[in-house]
Amino acid sequence: MIRIRFIFLVVSLMATGSVQCSIVIADDTLSPTGMKPAVVEVKHELERWFSETTPTWLRTYRELHQSPELSFEEKATSQYIADRWRDDGYVVVTNVGGFGVVATMENGPGPTVMLRCDMDALPVTEQTPFPFASTKKVTQSDGTTVGVMHACGHDIHMTNVLAVSHFLATHRDHWSGRLMLIAQPAEERGAGARSMLDDGLFQRFVKPDYAIALHVGHDLPAGQVSLMPGYSQANVDSVDITMHGRGGHGSAPETTIDPIVMASMLVVDLQTIVSREISPRKPAVITVGSIHGGTKHNIIGDECHLQLTVRSYDEAVRQHLLEAIERKAKNIATGFRADAPTVTRSEGTPSLENDHELAARMRDVFAAAIGKDQVGTSEPSMGGEDFSRYGKQGVPILMYRLGTVESARLKRYEKLEIPPPSLHSSQYYPDAEKSLRTAFMTMTAATLELLKPAP
Repeated sequence: MIRIRFIFLVVSLMATGSVQCSIVIADDTLSPTGMKPAVVEVKHELERWFSETTPTWLRTYRELHQSPELSFEEKATSQYIADRWRDDGYVVVTNVGGFGVVATMENGPGPTVMLRCDMDALPVTEQTPFPFASTKKVTQSDGTTVGVMHACGHDIHMTNVLAVSHFLATHRDHWSGRLMLIAQPAEERGAGARSMLDDGLFQRFVKPDYAIALHVGHDLPAGQVSLMPGYSQANVDSVDITMHGRGGHGSAPETTIDPIVMASMLVVDLQTIVSREISPRKPAVITVGSIHGGTKHNIIGDECHLQLTVRSYDEAVRQHLLEAIERKAKNIATGFRADAPTVTRSEGTPSLENDHELAARMRDVFAAAIGKDQVGTSEPSMGGEDFSRYGKQGVPILMYRLGTVESARLKRYEKLEIPPPSLHSSQYYPDAEKSLRTAFMTMTAATLELLKPAP
């Protein structure tokens, strides 16, 4: 932030005939570029426009919320978004990397800004009090039936980008450049961004100069946003391990190689990787989330299966963790004279690193749009987000957090000494109108700033 101080000499003629001189000092706050953020000139217009169109966006949000689709199954959702963007005059291409949608609009010279929303929901049976709650159910591969719910705010994400893109399409005099809109599938599986990139997203269309996204927060008051430069989300890797033993009767363990004992030793041994091989200054997590072996009290089985989630920020730490996990598993098998374990990795998502310069610039823009006291600093999370993959392609990215729960509701949870329902909870719901208003103001302000017409 640059602070300019103006000094004025004021000369006054007093009634007595004497002259009084005084100095008046005035401050004006400018962005790091030395200019006021573009939103300053249109803030009231944005506020008025959103107020007038609020019923449209609440209806859109409820329609999307009532019609959730799981990862890789977003056919109807992608068609809904594509139709809305076509109606607004965008050039739209569907089925990019699955059900991904790309929309572009050329509007004079300038950079390319990409706005991204994600479309997929979760296999969660909704338990919220709303008449528009999802009642959709699906049958899973194991034959069980489960509900489907937007329990991670992707319905808010989609509605917001639809609102922002509609405003920009109908107010082209406010910006210059190219707008690129992404409706991405399969974020919950950590696969949608990769599938769109593998399908030539930045070759078939254009590689953007900037990419912006937001994500709802369950514990941040509606009306507020938070952001931070640098790492904000973790590398995420899923690791499956099968310890191979030799089965037999539980009364004669000496004739067997017990895979459950090997797996138990591995669970304990894995804990020393983070505590003894990784610097305390570098965050890392290894969690064994599932362990399955055996069928009956008196039977020693042939195998025991473990499922791990592995989290980190730094790429060198990531590779160290994955190598160490395999090393520990193999060493335990060797000690038991067992066959080598089977170790496989899947669903990897790289860490999300917000561009430092872009984050600093957008902090001032958001402050101008919604007030400085409504813009906070995020805490880094060990959760994952595949928006990171666009940054790995060399695009300056920023993902910021959007508050979605009214302050009064958060205070009630605090008074009851219970945490608010987290994302992925069947009871999570946003206070939609205030959340969408803040999302619209901040993302529109960010886009107008980056696509500011040349003077």
